[in-house]
Amino acid sequence: MSEWRASTWGEEISLEYGKALRDYDKASGKYRVFGSNGPIGWTDKPLASGPGVILGRKGAYRGIEFSRAPFFVIDTAYYVVPKSEFDMRWLYYAIKYHKLGEIDDGSPIPSTTRSAVYVRDFDVPPLAEQKAIAAVLGALDDKIELNRRMNATLEAMARALFQSWFVDFDPVRAKLDGRPPAALDPATAALFPDSFQDSSIGPIPHGWTVGTIEDATSLIIDYRGRTPKKLGSDWSSTGIPAVSAKNVKGGRLVRPDMFNFVSEELYERWMKDKLALGDILMTSEAPLGELYYLALDARFCLSQRIFAMRANPAVCESAFLYYWLESPACQTDIINRGTGTTVEGIRQSELRRVSVLLPPLPIQKAAATFLGAWTEQVHRNEEQSRTLATLRDSLLPKLLSVELSVDGKQPSGVAG
Repeated sequence: MSEWRASTWGEEISLEYGKALRDYDKASGKYRVFGSNGPIGWTDKPLASGPGVILGRKGAYRGIEFSRAPFFVIDTAYYVVPKSEFDMRWLYYAIKYHKLGEIDDGSPIPSTTRSAVYVRDFDVPPLAEQKAIAAVLGALDDKIELNRRMNATLEAMARALFQSWFVDFDPVRAKLDGRPPAALDPATAALFPDSFQDSSIGPIPHGWTVGTIEDATSLIIDYRGRTPKKLGSDWSSTGIPAVSAKNVKGGRLVRPDMFNFVSEELYERWMKDKLALGDILMTSEAPLGELYYLALDARFCLSQRIFAMRANPAVCESAFLYYWLESPACQTDIINRGTGTTVEGIRQSELRRVSVLLPPLPIQKAAATFLGAWTEQVHRNEEQSRTLATLRDSLLPKLLSVELSVDGKQPSGVAG
């Protein structure tokens, strides 16, 4: 079994100050710029070579970042320089495990000082074991990052298709110009007309209509100001997640640490209308208009400041409706119908009046074949990433202490 040695951070690393930098948020250079709470821009010249570790120095949140490539650090953060040979990714996980970003010197502006870090004790495994630990944890983080990039690509593809077909009307314009629509098979291209007509939202393809959310939906569940009764006794730490407006942002369910849960009994009493695949959640206030598409089979209990909408299959495909609701034109319509000075919100009666473009169903179905599949894959990737993150977070304290070694044996040489 390997020998771990006891040391202090001051004996092993130096925390070097970042430097002031202008216009990093507007630059398009090849080197990432980091601040106290993470990546903040780009620049043309790096300050440090990669791989490297960045530790926030000032502010309420002082993040810890790892960069494979050369990078720049501004003067609100440190970059880590080891005094002997280390695996830099292991060092990143060690800094996270020892929560160096949470050390506070007690000043009015929360800060992590070098002197407060350097005196802290920690245990150092041999270099080979550092590399092995970093490989295990790094493989999980690499897959999470790959999923994030895949999702960014899938979402960009979905928005580009929707923009092309239903905002810019590229297939119609191509046929109007006598050109075959680009990247469409003949059967799909034949679904699009070759002319435009006027409508309440401007020119739209001939034969298409403009309706409202009232027309496009068969069910709207309204939980704007409501929450399950007897909160003190009925909320629990396990069960069915209760989703409110604070959990919906950017097409995601966020802040899972803030989820409350309800029992089966309360769920049955509270959710008279159960959510189904393809339903769309929309925040009704604080903030207004954030969306989430139920692409996977999962049960949720709805709580405060949120609507759920179900597309009417006779006139509207659910994936099409979701991307229409997300479009800038529809978001503007939603915001314009909102009321309130301190907190802007929308009543269900106004929501039902929001305009919806309604192409013929065959065109919506053709788009939904792609939009639905891509969105479902995004959610599957996110689900996998959450599982991987949970595994990583459970392994990290065990591998970065004497509790577990990468070969499954307890390391020797350091007292637990």
